[in-house]
Amino acid sequence: MGFREWIIPQDKAFFAWLDEVAANAVACADALAALFNDYGRLTEHRQKVKDLEHKGDQLSHTIFDALTRSFITPIDREDLAALTHAFDDILDYIHAAVNRLYLYEVRNPTPAMARLAQLLQAQTRELQSALGEIQNPRTRKAALKHSIEVNRLENEADTILNEAVAELFKTSDAIRIMRHKEVLEHLETATDKCEDVADVLADIARKHS
Repeated sequence: MGFREWIIPQDKAFFAWLDEVAANAVACADALAALFNDYGRLTEHRQKVKDLEHKGDQLSHTIFDALTRSFITPIDREDLAALTHAFDDILDYIHAAVNRLYLYEVRNPTPAMARLAQLLQAQTRELQSALGEIQNPRTRKAALKHSIEVNRLENEADTILNEAVAELFKTSDAIRIMRHKEVLEHLETATDKCEDVADVLADIARKHS
C-alpha cells in the first residue's frame, strides 16, 4: 500500500483516482487539439499524447488492483470498473488516431479532424464536471445535464464523420481515402467512448440520488 492510499480512506481513494483519470482525459483531448493547431510539430504532440495514454494505463491498473483488494467502495464495483474501462478507451482511440496521422504521414489533416478534436475537448470537460457532481449526494442529479450534453456532442460527431467520409469518397485517391477515413473513425470512436462514460455517470446519478 502506497503513502497516498495510507492517508486517504480506501473508499475515498477511488474518487481521488477517478479525478486523476478525468483530468488526464482532459489533458489528452487538449493535446490532440493542440496537435491540429500546430501540425508542424506532430512528432512532439504525438509523444505528449503517448505519455498521457501511458499515464492513463497506470491509473487504470491502480484502480483495478485496488478493486481486487477493497471491501468498501464509494459506488458499485461494476460502475467503477466500467468508468475506468471507458475512460481508458477514450485515450486509446485518441492515441490510435494520432499514431495513424504520424505513421501514415498524413500531411494535411482536415477541418473535420480538428473539429472532432474540439468536440473531444468539450466532452472530456463535461465528464470531469459530472464526475465531480456525483461525489456529492446533494449535487448528483446535476450530473445528468452533463451526460445529456456529452450525448449531444457525440451526435454532432456522428454527423461530422458521415459528412467527412462522404466528401472523401468524392475523390479518386484510394490511399488518401483509406488514411483519412481511419483517422476520422478513431476520433469519432473516442467520442463514442465519452458517451459510454457519460451513460455510466448518469446511471450512478439516478441510482444514488
